Amino acid sequence: MSLFSVFNIANSALSAESVRLNVVASNLANDDSINPITRQPYRAKEVEFRVDPLNGSAGEGVRVAGIIEDQSPPKMVYEPNNPYANAKGFVAKPNINPINEMIDMISASRAYSTNVDIMNTAKQLLVKTLTLGQ
Repeated sequence: MSLFSVFNIANSALSAESVRLNVVASNLANDDSINPITRQPYRAKEVEFRVDPLNGSAGEGVRVAGIIEDQSPPKMVYEPNNPYANAKGFVAKPNINPINEMIDMISASRAYSTNVDIMNTAKQLLVKTLTLGQ
């Protein structure tokens, strides 16, 4: 594997983690959202990653295979005065766990940062290699 493959692998991971961070932000932003037309709560979304062979090279990267909805049931909260309440006074709230989302955000942020560090290290190695003959 060439040193240039490292840039391709790290770049694919940066792109994937960027999508993951955007999905987490969307989940947190919609923590209390209900569709006024369908009266259905927002469903948490998750990113699905796949291994991605890079142009026949020895290295493999990562790609986003899709963004899927979490199929866990919504949280039922007793709010009889809420206009979205059912006959028993319960409102279906989004199936988002803010703690899990924050953990996912920290994980994605650290993975992103690690890949930036990998690219910087590879760049430094290339510069050192170019200066060996001087």
